[in-house]
Amino acid sequence: MEARLNLYASPVSAKFMKHIVAAGRPLAESTLPLATQELVKLRASQINGCGFCTDMHSKDAEAAGETSVRLNLVAAWREATVFTDAERAALELTEQGTRIADAAGGVTDECWANAAKYYDEEQLAALVCCIALINAFNRGNVMIQQPAGDYRPGQFA
Repeated sequence: MEARLNLYASPVSAKFMKHIVAAGRPLAESTLPLATQELVKLRASQINGCGFCTDMHSKDAEAAGETSVRLNLVAAWREATVFTDAERAALELTEQGTRIADAAGGVTDECWANAAKYYDEEQLAALVCCIALINAFNRGNVMIQQPAGDYRPGQFA
């Protein structure tokens, strides 16, 4: 399988990709835990059916020390006992923020208040940015049918 389009071959999309990748750099410097960021990216990618990002973020999380049990249970986080309350709040925000078109009114006040119990304002900002950014990557990769399976951890570092 090959992607429909090479995003780095077009001057317009190559410039766009350079900027969208750069948009994620502040997240690495934020106080939002890296494990939470990877769980959020993985869950949004699962919801959006982005094989490339699901592959990438499960492998990056594993390389950073995440367990296979937790990675395998991200899609069923509500029933899983392996996530902290803070991670569960981040995953709920991820689902509601990713499924905006499916939900009347978008992210509920209850969901936001629950996340705010565990994350300070700066971490909430990083969480919102992380969710928005992974959704942008997911949509691009799904549209061009970017193949999954060959990603190597740290490949784009």
